[in-house]
Amino acid sequence: MHLTDRRPEMSAEDLASNLVPPPQFAHASFDSYRPDPDYPSQQAAVDYLRSFSAGPKPQKGGFFSRRRKEPEAKPGVYLDGGFGVGKTHLLAALWHAEPGTRKYFGTFIEYTALVGALGYAGAVKLLTGSTLICIDEFELDDPGDTMMMTRLLTELVSSGTRLAATSNTPPNALGEGRFAAQDFLREIHSLSSQFETLRIDGTDYRRRSVEGHARALDDDAVRERVDAAAASGTVVSLDGFDDLIAHLAHVHPSRFVKLIEGAELIAVQGVRVLDSQAAALRLVAFIDRVYDAQLPVVASGIPLDEVFTDEMLNGGFRKKYLRAMSRMIALTEQQ
Repeated sequence: MHLTDRRPEMSAEDLASNLVPPPQFAHASFDSYRPDPDYPSQQAAVDYLRSFSAGPKPQKGGFFSRRRKEPEAKPGVYLDGGFGVGKTHLLAALWHAEPGTRKYFGTFIEYTALVGALGYAGAVKLLTGSTLICIDEFELDDPGDTMMMTRLLTELVSSGTRLAATSNTPPNALGEGRFAAQDFLREIHSLSSQFETLRIDGTDYRRRSVEGHARALDDDAVRERVDAAAASGTVVSLDGFDDLIAHLAHVHPSRFVKLIEGAELIAVQGVRVLDSQAAALRLVAFIDRVYDAQLPVVASGIPLDEVFTDEMLNGGFRKKYLRAMSRMIALTEQQ
């Protein structure tokens, strides 16, 4: 099949039903997280989140106990760290540990798409009453959407909902190892006092075992791989790189999950350097969904991790591009 032939549509109900951890983290747990012993903050984060998942502890009665009352636990937790340290795994583990049935997990863009589909009041109505809202990749580079989400989350916290979030890096924040807690807290301003910040140090786990570049084949090898996979019953998509990039411009990123639905192998021919930052950012969003689904990728042309220009890599979205490069290396190693 060809992804470029697909025109996915998603109703509000579809968007809401998809607010669960992606397949890659369908069974994520605190026990399955493997803290790096060289970075104690990873184990400390697990310990805190285990306590957070148990909910607020009731205060004991009595005059003296009231005088010594411990500070009330904050209803929000923010996981701060570079990419590849397991923030999404821990966020999904927290979601799975939450005993309530009214809980949601999604990326920032999925929540904003929900508001777009239902309207602000409709989104508030749907999410009110939930016990936990998990937001992965909270976007700090769109002031309008950030303000809207801050308002939405403020209403939910006031009704008793607890929050957990991670974020990306805002424009002009260079360096893959940069932490973003202060940027996050500043951008959500009125809501910042509701969050406890957990700093998670570490190195990108994908690069612990994956080095070099994304694997690149020639066109004939890609075609052979596609034919062999299809012959074995694997559902394969095959598209030209330029065609795919052009098609992504006509599909809202919230629908990328539907664009790749059912595919078991993604094949792309003619990969080249991108000359448009808008196209590059759409590719990043697409790769995020492919990575969530853990779909192997075969590609011809230049290695996929070389599609971003030096100007892009030294600009405001550096961290997004580096995360995508790391994921593309991992995805082509799965083939």
